[in-house]
Amino acid sequence: MTDQDDNTEGETSKPLDAVALMILDLLRQGGPDHSLSLADVARAFAEPRRKKSDPPEIWRRYMNAARQQALFLARSGRIVILRRGEPQDPKAPIKGLIRLGLPK
Repeated sequence: MTDQDDNTEGETSKPLDAVALMILDLLRQGGPDHSLSLADVARAFAEPRRKKSDPPEIWRRYMNAARQQALFLARSGRIVILRRGEPQDPKAPIKGLIRLGLPK
C-alpha cells in the first residue's frame, strides 16, 4: 500500500477524513492483532486538539465522527468491526460496544 492509498478513498480519489486517517494509523501502529474502541480513537483524535479551557471529557465530542468513519472504512474493506471478537457486517445495524481491527 502506498502513501497515496493511505490518503484516498479509492475510486473517487477523495482524501480520507482526519478521523479515518487516525483510525488507520492507530491500527497499523498496534499491529495485526491489535484492536481499538471508538473511545480510544476519539481520545487520540481529541488530545492534540485540546485547549487549556477544554473540559477533561472533550474527547466525547468526537465519538460520533469516530463511529461514522469506522463504518465508512469497514464498508470499504479497510478495517473490520468486531463485536464480542467476531467480525460484523458493516452494512447491517451494529449496536452495542464494538472494536475496530485490521482485516486478516
